[in-house]
Amino acid sequence: MSDNIIQLNEDLIKHDLKDLVRSSVEETLNALLDHEADENAPSKKL
Repeated sequence: MSDNIIQLNEDLIKHDLKDLVRSSVEETLNALLDHEADENAPSKKL
């Protein structure tokens, strides 16, 4: 007997995974760009 106990919506999972990856990559790239901008900005001495 091979009854399915769990039903998966593959399209929904793919969509959610794409959103998660896109969000993660976007955050990482923004952090890297911010860090690079901070390093290249002239330092202000008071």
